[in-house]
Amino acid sequence: MRLPRPHRDDLLIALAGLVGGLVLWFFGLYVTGDRVVEARWATLVPLTVMSAMEALRRTAPRTALIVGTLAIAADQFTNGNLATVLMFTDVVYASVVYGPPASARRIPYTTGLITVGITVGLLIWWQNAIALLVGVLSGMISFLPAVTGAVVRNHRQAADAARLRAEQTALLAEMDRVQAVTAERSRMARELHDMVANHLSAIAIHSTAALSLDDAATTRQALTVIRENSVDGLAEMRRLIGLLRDGSGDAEPAAAPTLAGLEALLAQARVNGKSSGLAFALEDRRPASGAEPLPAPVELAAYRIVQESLTNALKHAAPGTVAVLLARDARALTVRVTSPFGDRPGPRAPGSGAGLVGMRERVALLGGEFEAGPVSAGDGTKTWQVRAVLPAEERTPDA
Repeated sequence: MRLPRPHRDDLLIALAGLVGGLVLWFFGLYVTGDRVVEARWATLVPLTVMSAMEALRRTAPRTALIVGTLAIAADQFTNGNLATVLMFTDVVYASVVYGPPASARRIPYTTGLITVGITVGLLIWWQNAIALLVGVLSGMISFLPAVTGAVVRNHRQAADAARLRAEQTALLAEMDRVQAVTAERSRMARELHDMVANHLSAIAIHSTAALSLDDAATTRQALTVIRENSVDGLAEMRRLIGLLRDGSGDAEPAAAPTLAGLEALLAQARVNGKSSGLAFALEDRRPASGAEPLPAPVELAAYRIVQESLTNALKHAAPGTVAVLLARDARALTVRVTSPFGDRPGPRAPGSGAGLVGMRERVALLGGEFEAGPVSAGDGTKTWQVRAVLPAEERTPDA
């Protein structure tokens, strides 16, 4: 069995109590001179035992209290020492503060009952006011330290609980910050991909045509398209950088694209897809007037879905017509883009494969529906269809 190792501060307290008791004993300063055991050395026995229990006040508080109680009881049969009494009060206090929770709850009640019992018993026996004085003194050396220890322990537990809540709050705040940063990075990645992929795909397609065809007119036309897409791509990049930069000095933030710009987007697609045999058509079935304007995130998501669908058509679609359909009712905006299904060994321009993922994420963030894939027509032909249903009012998926 391994004995508990006393705390350094407890050893100092025990040594100070022992030295103080020895000084009182040496000068003959006793608590009383009328006891059962009159031998002068008998006072040192409870003093020494109580000092040893002081050394165990943290590491073995219950043992210290039990042995200390026996020592203080034995001290009552000697001339008594004030240091023994004071060290006992500290042992009672430490047993509540450092002891198990069950002991910490019981000790104040037990010492209170003992104090009341001693007072009542002495009143019955002595039948004078001295019994009350002794009862008060017994309460001061047992019940009062126990109550003080309970108060200190409760305050420490409340402080620990508050510290734990603060740490948990800080951890949750850090998790929220990381989640917000991750979500913002994903949003920026989608925005950057949707803005630049269309222009870079057109540049790649026309640069391939310019390199493969030895025709001055075709090369000049391809270079013209390349320049236009480069300029537009740089403008889109500047807009995004302007949104991300703090304190840029702009009076107003750059406007986000809206569905009003679809005609210009399709006009650019017609130029980019002309060499691939692609035509582009827009069918807008939205009410001409009277409808509530769409929220800005919904407009931006619809625009980006059309933009990315056109980019994918430039890369993968077979020659034919790419049709864009917009329809709206009281609750939702429907965006549908169909293109001839291209059975090609590879795309006309390389891509990262993030387009469909980005579109799906945009729709999910708004709480809408999204589907994309090949669709068979009645005559056996296949088309590639992208369909998104966006809420006419901005909401989250959990709304």
